[in-house]
Amino acid sequence: MRLWSLHPRYLDAKGLVAAWRESLLAKAVLKGETRGYTRHPQLERFRGHPTPRLAINAYLAGLHAEAVSRGYAFDRSKLGPLRTVEPIPVTTGQLACEWKHLLDKLAVRSPALFDQFRSVASPVCHPLFRPGPGPVASWERATERPAGKRPATRR
Repeated sequence: MRLWSLHPRYLDAKGLVAAWRESLLAKAVLKGETRGYTRHPQLERFRGHPTPRLAINAYLAGLHAEAVSRGYAFDRSKLGPLRTVEPIPVTTGQLACEWKHLLDKLAVRSPALFDQFRSVASPVCHPLFRPGPGPVASWERATERPAGKRPATRR
């Protein structure tokens, strides 16, 4: 499960669809509707939010807006109630880690997008998040690699 702190504009088609599916799974976990993924580290920041279920709905709304802007038909009824929620803090270290991770994926899956985004020094975060200084989050499990380098063990 990857709940990107980055703005969904940077995701390729596969990445956006995967983010939508994984966020719907996260919503089900937060609602107690599944037994799997209940301890997934990506959910920590949503669980720490004053209104976790509204926060995941806001996250899904950001993905949905990006999908609509691309002409995709994501089912809006899956969002649930939308209300203004307190932003979730995200550190610049976390954003940098995710940016490297995403560029690694794009280098393999979508070289044209990789070329388009590789020179972006400060990517924008998802509208739910507010950036601030700090290191990579304690819950992050992505390995640090130079941007654009494909790991030898992945395909």
